[in-house]
Amino acid sequence: MNRRHFLLGSATLPLGRKAIAASDRINLAIIGIRGRGRAIAGAIAGMPQANIAALCDVDETVYSRTLQAVQEKNNSKPPLVKDLRRVLDDKSIDAVAIATPDHWHGPATLLACAAGKDVYVEKPASHNLREGRLMVEAARRHNRVVQLGTQGRSRPSTVRAIERIRAGAIGKVVMAKAWDVQLRDDIGHKNDGPVPAGLDYDTWTGPALMLPFNENRFHYKWHWHWNYGTGDMGNDGVHQMDIARWALGVDVPTKISGMGKKLFFDDDQQTPDTANITYDYGDRALMFEMRIWNPYGMQDMENGVAVYGSTGWMQIGKINRTWGYRIFDKAGKLIDDQSDGRDGNEVHHFQNFFDCIRSRKRPNADIETGHKSTMLCHLGNIVARTGRNLQFHSGSETLVNDADANRFLRREYRKHWSTPKGA
Repeated sequence: MNRRHFLLGSATLPLGRKAIAASDRINLAIIGIRGRGRAIAGAIAGMPQANIAALCDVDETVYSRTLQAVQEKNNSKPPLVKDLRRVLDDKSIDAVAIATPDHWHGPATLLACAAGKDVYVEKPASHNLREGRLMVEAARRHNRVVQLGTQGRSRPSTVRAIERIRAGAIGKVVMAKAWDVQLRDDIGHKNDGPVPAGLDYDTWTGPALMLPFNENRFHYKWHWHWNYGTGDMGNDGVHQMDIARWALGVDVPTKISGMGKKLFFDDDQQTPDTANITYDYGDRALMFEMRIWNPYGMQDMENGVAVYGSTGWMQIGKINRTWGYRIFDKAGKLIDDQSDGRDGNEVHHFQNFFDCIRSRKRPNADIETGHKSTMLCHLGNIVARTGRNLQFHSGSETLVNDADANRFLRREYRKHWSTPKGA
């Protein structure tokens, strides 16, 4: 096995059904078509390997813009389907891409796996840690390809950066720092109001607790409310923490410490706008810093990763608007500067997903890998919510001697047809 195959993964899944021939197009439905879903639709519509068979969303008003994004790439007109169960019951659909709010990632993936569909699910993998483990178990039980939308796992420059680290370019690696530093909006305060026309709000809420409709808990702003989202740790931080964890070559931390809170915004957001979390892996450490109230960035990047070794250090991320990496020696002198140019887009990640649907190999960001990286977001958020440091037991995926903190590993569900069994 060469290094690239080792880095990207090549384990073959037991065949749950006959693999799709290379000559056949993959029929795919996109579930959740606003924002990321629209971007996914536009990207996949330009790829000859797949056919977008359906666009699924509970909000009728988002259909026209996403359909336009598809038709800019080809002349197809996939229908709008409001009930994802119709998509899952359709035997002609091979796979789904899930770009819903976070609280639907786990339930929709579990339902899709049970229905025999392969799954591309947006990050973070899950709304809570327990759901992530259920997703791994479902993928294995049903022999499904499940790829997390952490595109760095397929980005050429990032793959090369990890190869360089493994080859000893910066010596013995002992620490990595990931940061999410960017300017987000102050969302202000809004009162509850009527459900907009064309929205199936009951299904949008799904298995989450039912709350009155509020614009500050709806489109995109749901990210900042615990009932639906995971804050910016799960929204953007997971990308950087995933690359940092990959660079370190570690799985699960034993201790998590630090802080997270709202220091800047005076608005309806519940999740932290500022955080500084350290993950202890014994002989290695991962540090994460988040500030979403300023545009200052760090080391010439809004969001990025620095990996520190015994003979130098590496910077990985979007540098001067192109994805790449830089290597510095012990004295801080730049000794290598590599870039993908404009080739750092997510099509590589979709291509890997489609290739694995055909080969039945595990994808670059297999759900087990995605769960371990998403876990860092959940544990960091628990530090923020409890205000104390944690010890984590990897075998049981629970927090040691901390019943109060352990309650955040799961969530309270309402009775709904999508509520995960065993959660």
